[in-house]
Amino acid sequence: MSCRPLERAFYIRPTAEVARALLGKILVHGAAQARIVETEAYLGLADAAAHAYGGRTPRTEVLFGPPGHAYVYLIYGIYECLNIVAEPEGQAGCVLIRAVEPVKGIESMRRRRPGIDRLERLANGPGKLTLAMGITRRHNGADLTRGPLAVCGGCDPTFEIGVSRRIGITKNPDALLRFYIAGSPFVSR
Repeated sequence: MSCRPLERAFYIRPTAEVARALLGKILVHGAAQARIVETEAYLGLADAAAHAYGGRTPRTEVLFGPPGHAYVYLIYGIYECLNIVAEPEGQAGCVLIRAVEPVKGIESMRRRRPGIDRLERLANGPGKLTLAMGITRRHNGADLTRGPLAVCGGCDPTFEIGVSRRIGITKNPDALLRFYIAGSPFVSR
């Protein structure tokens, strides 16, 4: 890995704050690197849309653990989704990584997602980005502060942050907890 992973302290704060701060950072898995352009915050026990809403279970245990770890789960029986644990240990909160802009290792990403003609469509959704970057449920619980799956600081250019309702949920649907780099062609559609 050619970049330095974010330290655990980055994740020990309110989930929505972490979700906004992750925009522009670099998600790294092996040789693949991609700029985070879209996130969603899930507020644990206070959020009916969050997996942790029902409390601790074997499935959600990682959400209550140390921040800066991966929570990877299967959705619709097909797609794996990457979340990053936020909040102090013992409090559940996580950030869904919804879309990324491929930066390095693009040919490997294309091999994992054959038939995708445009770079903008390679990782513009939570299931698409995990496929493109080779992230699976075996990464559930991985410590993102140590790699090989990690988040590194980006070049932090100035950009406008868009805010909207989260996508595809029926519980707590009006919460404005989706954040994205406004105008990015890599954001999910």
